Amino acid sequence: MASNRIGRISEEVQRELASLLREVKDPRVSGLISITNVDVTPDLRFAKVYVSVLEADRAKDTMKGLKSAGGYLRRELGARLNLRHTPQLDFVLDDSIAYGAHMYELLSKLERQEERDEQEQN
Repeated sequence: MASNRIGRISEEVQRELASLLREVKDPRVSGLISITNVDVTPDLRFAKVYVSVLEADRAKDTMKGLKSAGGYLRRELGARLNLRHTPQLDFVLDDSIAYGAHMYELLSKLERQEERDEQEQN
């Protein structure tokens, strides 16, 4: 039962952080940024926030900007959510979307190569 509660809290933190990102004034935190997942510890003290950045060359700057804005985001999160403890936010770059796109590209190349080999045999 507790894990279900933690799951709901994680989803709510993810939803609120996604809406708060639009309000961050730091120019490093701009462009297409998405919160892909949030893992909140059972004691609600810490939250690991997985962030995906579309522009890979700006990912480092974006992460620095998010860490810099962490205090503001935590304060606003505490005001929006009714929790005993507002979790400390730890931002982690999530490259799973880029990895998935890369794997899709490799599979597409392999499929095209197989089609060419099949046409050459006929």
